[in-house]
Amino acid sequence: MGGPVGEEELSLYDPALLLSLHFFDSPANFNPRISAAAPGEVWLKVRPLQTGDFHRGFLQILSQLTKVGDVSLTQFLNRFAQMRASGDYYVTVIVDTRYDKIIGSATLVLERKFIHGCATRGRLEDVVVDDTYRGKQLGKLIVVTVSLLAKELGCYKMSLDCKDKLIPFYKSIGYTLEPGNANTMNIRYEATTRSIGRNAAAAGNQPEDTEPS
Repeated sequence: MGGPVGEEELSLYDPALLLSLHFFDSPANFNPRISAAAPGEVWLKVRPLQTGDFHRGFLQILSQLTKVGDVSLTQFLNRFAQMRASGDYYVTVIVDTRYDKIIGSATLVLERKFIHGCATRGRLEDVVVDDTYRGKQLGKLIVVTVSLLAKELGCYKMSLDCKDKLIPFYKSIGYTLEPGNANTMNIRYEATTRSIGRNAAAAGNQPEDTEPS
């Protein structure tokens, strides 16, 4: 899939975690039955994000979900290193090994809380599967994988925001609407505002679908 990949690649988290997931614990109905360890086709592989995935189309698959921007290899590797060092990001991808190409992704983000006895909440973010691979249950597979990963890591709950049309899909795999808290609200910041804020701080510190796409 275009571009060199280094001999020694780092994974964002330990791949062995995916082998310990118990898919029978999920209410999701797979027909035929698949899992992260056996995704249904011999040429499919579910694994953590790796440093070489910049060249495997990881950013291109995210662009099917939202605007990515012009991200350089250096920026990608720096952000990868920050995520890996924090230990709170579990970006999981699906690879078509025939073409060495990323075709799906979902992210589990851990939120460390003081509430509930310093518990940890999981958040599901950036779920996307390449449109040309629909019909293989891959949207369901990637969501269930990171949801079970949150359970394996000791999260007391897993949260997500989704469009109204996707509510039936998430309900089918065990998610429920929280009464009285079914709306999502955001405040967005323009890129120019963020840049001004960063520059100022630096100066002061100098000495219709039924599954997610």
